[in-house]
Amino acid sequence: MSRFAVLKQIMLQHRYRLVLTYILFSLEMLGNLFRPFFLGVAINDLVKGSYKGLILLSAVHFGWLIIGTIRHRLDTRTYSAIYTSLVTKFLQRRYNKTDVSKLSAHSTLAREFVDFLEFDLVYVIEAAYSIVGSLLLLFYYDVSVVGICLAILLPVTGISYLYGKRMNKLNRQKNDELEKQVEIISSGNNRLIRQHYDNLRKWQIRISDQEAWNFGMMEILVMVVIGLSLLITNKITGAEIEAGSLIGIYSYIQRFVSGLDTIPYTVQRLSSLNDITRRIKLQEEDIINPPLKEVA
Repeated sequence: MSRFAVLKQIMLQHRYRLVLTYILFSLEMLGNLFRPFFLGVAINDLVKGSYKGLILLSAVHFGWLIIGTIRHRLDTRTYSAIYTSLVTKFLQRRYNKTDVSKLSAHSTLAREFVDFLEFDLVYVIEAAYSIVGSLLLLFYYDVSVVGICLAILLPVTGISYLYGKRMNKLNRQKNDELEKQVEIISSGNNRLIRQHYDNLRKWQIRISDQEAWNFGMMEILVMVVIGLSLLITNKITGAEIEAGSLIGIYSYIQRFVSGLDTIPYTVQRLSSLNDITRRIKLQEEDIINPPLKEVA
C-alpha cells in the first residue's frame, strides 16, 4: 500500500472520531483567523469612543477558547485509540515472520502515520486556513498586497521541491540505521552500540542542518513580503489608513507567510512517510478490524 492508501484506510476505519475532531478544529481555526480582523475593528472603535468592536472581539475569543479546549481533550482520546488498534494488529500479524529488531523499529515507525493525522495534517489544514483566509481578508484591506503574496508562491514551490528530494534521501539513511537498533543493543558490543548511536546522531544533525538552511531561505522571502507589503500599503493609503486596519494587514501578512512555512515541512513529512511505508509494508489487514475496542 502507498502512504496515501494507508492514510486513507486509517481515516476510513476511524472516520467518525476523525470527522468530529476536524470539524472542531476547523471551527477553532475560523475563530483564530478572524481574531486579528476583530482586533482591528476594536481598536478603530475605541479610537472613536465605541466599545462595540471590543465586545465582538471578546465574544469571538471566548468561543474560540471553548471550542479549542474541547478539541484538545478529544484529540488525545482519538489518536491514542487509533495507534493502539494499528500497532497491536500490526504486531499480531508479524510476530513470527520477522526478527525482533526490525519488528520493534517498525512498530515505532508505524506511529508516524498516527502522528501525521494528529499533528501534521492538522498543521496543513491550519496552513490552508492561514494562506487562503489571509488572502481573502487582505483583499478586503488592499488588493496590491494580495498580488505580492501570490508572487512569492513560485519560489516557495521551487525551494520546497528541492528540500523534499534531499530530505527523502536523509530520512531513508536514518531509518536504515534505526532498523538495526535492537539487534545491536542485544549484541552487548560497546563499540557497535556507540557507533550505532553516533551514526544516528550524525544523520539527525544532517537533517537538522537541512531544516535550518530551508528555514533561513524561507525567512528571507518572508522578510521581503512583509517589507514590500507595508511599503506599498503606506504609499497607496498614506495617512488615510486607520491604526486597526494597519494592525490587521500586518497580522494577515504574518499568517500568510507562516502558512507558506508549512509547505516544505509537509513535503518533508510526506517524504518520511513514503520511506516508512516502503519498509514496514502495511496492509489493509493491519488497519481494519482492530482487536481492541476504542474507549472514550
